[in-house]
Amino acid sequence: MASILARARLDDPALADTSHTVTEVRLSPDLKAATVFVVPLGGGGDANRAQESLAALNRAAGFFRGQLAQEVTLRHCPRLAFVADRSFDQASHVQAILNRPHVRQDLRPAPDGGADEGADEGEPRDEEA
Repeated sequence: MASILARARLDDPALADTSHTVTEVRLSPDLKAATVFVVPLGGGGDANRAQESLAALNRAAGFFRGQLAQEVTLRHCPRLAFVADRSFDQASHVQAILNRPHVRQDLRPAPDGGADEGADEGEPRDEEA
Protein backbone atom coordinates (compact mmCIF):
# COMPACT_ATOMS: atom_id res chain seq x y z
CA MET A 1 0.00 0.00 0.00
CA ALA A 2 2.87 2.35 0.80
CA SER A 3 4.44 1.90 -2.63
CA ILE A 4 1.10 2.44 -4.38
CA LEU A 5 0.54 5.63 -2.41
CA ALA A 6 4.08 6.84 -3.13
CA ARG A 7 3.88 6.46 -6.88
CA ALA A 8 0.27 7.58 -7.38
CA ARG A 9 -0.17 10.77 -9.33
CA LEU A 10 -3.59 12.20 -8.62
CA ASP A 11 -5.05 15.45 -9.92
CA ASP A 12 -6.74 16.30 -6.62
CA PRO A 13 -5.44 19.69 -5.40
CA ALA A 14 -5.75 18.52 -1.78
CA LEU A 15 -3.03 15.95 -2.50
CA ALA A 16 -0.74 18.29 -4.41
CA ASP A 17 2.70 18.47 -2.81
CA THR A 18 1.58 16.09 -0.05
CA SER A 19 3.13 12.74 0.75
CA HIS A 20 1.83 10.26 3.28
CA THR A 21 3.42 7.47 5.25
CA VAL A 22 1.43 4.28 5.73
CA THR A 23 1.94 3.25 9.34
CA GLU A 24 -0.43 0.29 9.51
CA VAL A 25 -3.06 -1.56 7.52
CA ARG A 26 -5.75 -3.50 9.38
CA LEU A 27 -7.77 -6.04 7.45
CA SER A 28 -11.20 -7.28 8.43
CA PRO A 29 -11.37 -11.02 9.19
CA ASP A 30 -13.08 -11.70 5.84
CA LEU A 31 -10.44 -9.60 3.98
CA LYS A 32 -13.15 -7.49 2.35
CA ALA A 33 -12.26 -4.22 4.08
CA ALA A 34 -8.96 -2.60 4.98
CA THR A 35 -8.29 0.40 7.18
CA VAL A 36 -5.15 2.22 6.08
CA PHE A 37 -3.57 4.37 8.80
CA VAL A 38 -1.61 7.27 7.34
CA VAL A 39 0.46 10.18 8.59
CA PRO A 40 1.48 13.16 6.45
CA LEU A 41 5.17 12.80 5.67
CA GLY A 42 7.16 15.16 7.85
CA GLY A 43 4.59 15.27 10.64
CA GLY A 44 1.11 16.60 11.18
CA GLY A 45 1.55 20.12 9.86
CA ASP A 46 -1.63 22.15 9.40
CA ALA A 47 -4.64 20.26 10.80
CA ASN A 48 -7.01 21.58 8.11
CA ARG A 49 -4.66 20.55 5.33
CA ALA A 50 -4.23 17.11 6.90
CA GLN A 51 -8.02 16.65 7.04
CA GLU A 52 -8.38 17.78 3.43
CA SER A 53 -5.71 15.36 2.24
CA LEU A 54 -7.31 12.53 4.24
CA ALA A 55 -10.68 13.29 2.59
CA ALA A 56 -8.95 13.31 -0.81
CA LEU A 57 -7.37 9.92 -0.12
CA ASN A 58 -10.79 8.52 0.74
CA ARG A 59 -12.25 10.02 -2.46
CA ALA A 60 -9.50 8.24 -4.40
CA ALA A 61 -9.96 4.96 -2.50
CA GLY A 62 -11.45 3.29 -5.58
CA PHE A 63 -8.38 4.17 -7.63
CA PHE A 64 -6.08 2.81 -4.91
CA ARG A 65 -8.20 -0.33 -4.67
CA GLY A 66 -7.73 -0.91 -8.41
CA GLN A 67 -3.98 -0.45 -8.08
CA LEU A 68 -3.91 -2.86 -5.14
CA ALA A 69 -5.90 -5.45 -7.10
CA GLN A 70 -3.17 -5.44 -9.75
CA GLU A 71 -0.48 -6.17 -7.15
CA VAL A 72 -2.03 -8.75 -4.82
CA THR A 73 -3.81 -11.96 -5.67
CA LEU A 74 -7.01 -12.19 -3.69
CA ARG A 75 -10.49 -13.37 -4.58
CA HIS A 76 -11.86 -9.97 -3.51
CA CYS A 77 -9.76 -6.86 -3.25
CA PRO A 78 -10.58 -5.10 0.04
CA ARG A 79 -12.45 -1.79 0.20
CA LEU A 80 -10.05 0.84 1.51
CA ALA A 81 -10.69 3.44 4.17
CA PHE A 82 -7.96 5.94 5.01
CA VAL A 83 -7.69 7.08 8.64
CA ALA A 84 -5.26 9.47 10.31
CA ASP A 85 -2.87 7.63 12.61
CA ARG A 86 -2.92 9.40 15.97
CA SER A 87 -0.58 6.97 17.74
CA PHE A 88 2.43 9.28 17.35
CA ASP A 89 0.50 12.18 18.88
CA GLN A 90 -0.61 9.95 21.75
CA ALA A 91 2.94 8.69 22.32
CA SER A 92 4.24 12.26 22.44
CA HIS A 93 1.53 13.20 24.92
CA VAL A 94 2.37 10.26 27.20
CA GLN A 95 6.09 11.07 26.96
CA ALA A 96 5.39 14.69 27.94
CA ILE A 97 3.44 13.50 30.97
CA LEU A 98 6.21 11.10 31.98
CA ASN A 99 8.77 13.91 31.73
CA ARG A 100 6.95 16.14 34.22
CA PRO A 101 9.08 16.49 37.38
CA HIS A 102 6.40 15.33 39.81
CA VAL A 103 5.73 12.23 37.67
CA ARG A 104 9.40 11.50 37.01
CA GLN A 105 10.12 11.34 40.76
CA ASP A 106 7.49 8.60 41.10
CA LEU A 107 9.11 6.59 38.32
CA ARG A 108 12.50 6.34 40.02
CA PRO A 109 13.17 2.97 41.67
CA ALA A 110 13.08 2.92 45.47
CA PRO A 111 16.53 3.01 47.13
CA ASP A 112 16.08 -0.50 48.53
CA GLY A 113 15.34 -2.01 45.13
CA GLY A 114 11.62 -1.29 45.00
CA ALA A 115 10.32 -3.45 47.85
CA ASP A 116 7.33 -2.07 49.75
CA GLU A 117 8.04 -0.93 53.27
CA GLY A 118 6.42 -3.07 55.92
CA ALA A 119 5.49 -5.89 53.55
CA ASP A 120 6.36 -9.25 55.05
CA GLU A 121 7.48 -11.83 52.53
CA GLY A 122 5.49 -14.62 54.17
CA GLU A 123 2.16 -12.78 54.37
CA PRO A 124 -0.07 -11.80 51.43
CA ARG A 125 -0.37 -8.10 50.77
CA ASP A 126 -3.65 -6.35 51.44
CA GLU A 127 -4.57 -5.03 47.97
CA GLU A 128 -7.42 -2.85 49.28
CA ALA A 129 -5.16 -0.57 51.33
